[in-house]
Amino acid sequence: MKILSLISASILCASVSVVTTADGHGKGYPFKNEIQARMNVMNLYGYYLGELGAMAKGQSPYDADAATRAANNLLAMAKLDNTTMWPQGSDNSVPALDNKTRAKPEAWTTYPEIVDKHKALITAATTMAAEAGNGLDAVRANIGAVGQSCKGCHEAFRGPKLKGHSH
Repeated sequence: MKILSLISASILCASVSVVTTADGHGKGYPFKNEIQARMNVMNLYGYYLGELGAMAKGQSPYDADAATRAANNLLAMAKLDNTTMWPQGSDNSVPALDNKTRAKPEAWTTYPEIVDKHKALITAATTMAAEAGNGLDAVRANIGAVGQSCKGCHEAFRGPKLKGHSH
């Protein structure tokens, strides 16, 4: 009986946890985990692109292994299935999310346009990953396409910088 009570208590706690996570209550604001996760992904994109960009601009020496690693990591991030990080209603038009996200409602209202933009990132990152280890000229030749694919989403689907945030 004691074990049954413990199991029931565990199930109840898990159920409450699922409910509070799904509707955003108890996390500070709706979709906090999802928004933080996608911001972390964006920061990683920036990190790896920054490594490649520094090489392309001559701000750091070209290193084939480092370039390949950065490009492969960028590609891995681009291929990450992050659909659960983008629930509808987690955009900057939602009053409860004021100053929490830069995502514009157009990411959802113009769907599937964002999917096409993301495919452009995957294509550019795939090419970069294949070429990054082949010399500085290869990085320089491909960095623009990666940057343009990022810009394509950012211009259409990202609002102004958040107050008090560095990203």
